[in-house]
Amino acid sequence: MASVTSLTASVNAHLASALSATLPEATDADPLLRRSDRADYQANGILALAKKAKANPRELATQVVEKITAPGLFKDVEVSGPGFLNITVTDKAIIDTLAARAADGDRLGVPLKDKPGITVIDYAQPNVAKEMHVGHLRSAVIGDALRGMLDFTGEQTIGRHHIGDWGTQFGMLIQYLIENPDELSAETDTDGEQAMSNLNRVYKASRAVFDSDDAFKERARKRVVALQSGDKETLDLWQRFVDESKVYFYSVFEKLDMEIRDDEIVGESAYNDGMPETARLLEEMGVAVRSEGALVVFFDEIRGKDDKPVPLIVQKADGGFGYAASDLTAIRNRVVDLHATALLYVVDVRQSLHFKMVFEAARRAGWLTGEVTAHNMAYGTVLGADGKPFKTRAGETVRLEDLLDEAVQRAAEVVREKAQDLTEDEIQERAAQVGIGAVKYADLSTSANRDYKFDLDQMVSLNGDTSVYLQYAYARIKSILRKAEGADPVAHPELELHAAERTLGLHLDAFGDTVFEAAAEYAPHKLAAYLYQLASLYTSFYDKCPVLKADTEEQKANRLFLCDLTARTLHQGMALLGIRTPERL
Repeated sequence: MASVTSLTASVNAHLASALSATLPEATDADPLLRRSDRADYQANGILALAKKAKANPRELATQVVEKITAPGLFKDVEVSGPGFLNITVTDKAIIDTLAARAADGDRLGVPLKDKPGITVIDYAQPNVAKEMHVGHLRSAVIGDALRGMLDFTGEQTIGRHHIGDWGTQFGMLIQYLIENPDELSAETDTDGEQAMSNLNRVYKASRAVFDSDDAFKERARKRVVALQSGDKETLDLWQRFVDESKVYFYSVFEKLDMEIRDDEIVGESAYNDGMPETARLLEEMGVAVRSEGALVVFFDEIRGKDDKPVPLIVQKADGGFGYAASDLTAIRNRVVDLHATALLYVVDVRQSLHFKMVFEAARRAGWLTGEVTAHNMAYGTVLGADGKPFKTRAGETVRLEDLLDEAVQRAAEVVREKAQDLTEDEIQERAAQVGIGAVKYADLSTSANRDYKFDLDQMVSLNGDTSVYLQYAYARIKSILRKAEGADPVAHPELELHAAERTLGLHLDAFGDTVFEAAAEYAPHKLAAYLYQLASLYTSFYDKCPVLKADTEEQKANRLFLCDLTARTLHQGMALLGIRTPERL
């Protein structure tokens, strides 16, 4: 792979060199480049340097310009205002850099991290024996996109799906199944919908008996003890619930066009054996103390309404373990056994306080250090079009499968309306790609910590900031390339570029920088914003710069080259977000 230095980095390096030659103490100074309406870039860091050196900023800027020596890169450098530098790069530099990116296959010249680490991403956490609902959507979509971006930068990612597969409810479910052995089929279902139907029936029936029969409730509680102590019959039945649920999980994730690996589904039960040791270590180190019979961790800065410290309960007074013990044991496993350098949790914002306490307890224990970071990617709520939490008309939580099916159905209407040469099978295939893409993009184009409205009318719109707009932009470019009738997309650095070509080219060059920034900040919405702007700039370019009817063959080839690289960048960027880009729509 041949990585390509972005124009932004090249400009930055030359300016830094000129700065250090003018002001030796500014060797490590950052010129603070930003895109400008007046030029390609504007450097505004000289103002701060001049203030520090007690120099006139405009005079310092003029001296810096005199020290710049890069004729092939800089077309013009103008001192403006109190000491800004307005910088314009050459047309040749733009096309040469883009040609190098185009020659680098799918990576498009984007380098790998110098020192990649191992990031464990905890996302997509459904519960055994329960249907997935709209609340599970964001964790799955955001986590999958973060994984795509981090992998592309060279980071090694390990998925962990911390499913709810342990706890008191399983005593109720297992006891009911023992007393009603025919309620689940003898063999595990291979159909996700049927599997969920069976689990729902058992769960509702067992809950009804549990709530109405005190004797059954007592038997169910004893069954929890049998489960935790490793009773074989109890564990075998528990495994059946897990297996049935996995069939269902996989069917939903397949609709979401996400790959979930079986070895990465590591639920609460996986940490059961390690929780006593976690509790012992925390108590021995003095991180946790006994309070009213329970083992807890206190934090002076976290207090309740009565101004008393809020405890993190590691072990209950009755000897049982809660979520804190499971999460702390998971941290030990991920740091010690998986050698993670970063832990990333994609969980509901309502769990922020819990994870704040868990991370602090792990730091006190020495499991999280300066070399191992932990970040809670807390996400907001999915709202309905009315701005309230998304519910059915009956006030129930929306099933995730129903929501995805409706998105695909609505997308089919859009595709069918626009389709010219697609068969019905092709329309249905595209509808799945467009509908699921619309759902994902609506989520990912919003900052994760914000709530967002689930509005299918807007999501599948051809206008505005939607994945459908991006997908149609990609399909239109592929159509243009097909109509080129053998004309090859070839870069011509010697040509003078139209303003719209320059703007598009500079934005294409920023792809790698954007991916690295979005990955480093765990901010997929920044990549989504880049892609939307790319499609918008392409539309402007296409309107102002005839491609197939260009003035010369060289100009036609160069514009086809810009079309091709735009399509490849859209395709790769959308893929990192987990969204398909059909070539025909």
